[in-house]
Amino acid sequence: MMSKPTRFAILPLTLLAVALAPLPAHAQAQTIGRVKIATGTAFVVRGETAIPATAGLTLVETDRLKTGADGRLGVSLNDDTRVSLGPDSEARLSRYRYAPSDGALSLVVNFLKGVAVYASGQIAKLSPDAVRLETPAAIVGVRGTTVAVRVSPE
Repeated sequence: MMSKPTRFAILPLTLLAVALAPLPAHAQAQTIGRVKIATGTAFVVRGETAIPATAGLTLVETDRLKTGADGRLGVSLNDDTRVSLGPDSEARLSRYRYAPSDGALSLVVNFLKGVAVYASGQIAKLSPDAVRLETPAAIVGVRGTTVAVRVSPE
């Protein structure tokens, strides 16, 4: 049996070790936006985990947005960029930086399959060259507009 001083010395050390333990990568990631609407089969895939999309779910850089045959998904990013996916669609939020005061502006969205609509936000207005929309067949530069994309299987 441990004496009282030993027990009380172990407790603070244990609490300190827990507080200093590294968080999983997704827990450290900064929120870049939120799901605004999700209907049918719709997921946010973070790493290897598919999270059912619900209004208010936070998004982080590198999240994949995915819908099933009956799914629709709409998200809004911190700079007011909006991305909507139709049924059987998938897109990845590959890169996102929105710190206008530091001059850090960047957005790359990979449209992998299906149908999507992109509506530009502040990043495209402040730095049009900082936005790239990528598909398997093309890369589109955006100059502050709305773009509809259809990615068909080869």
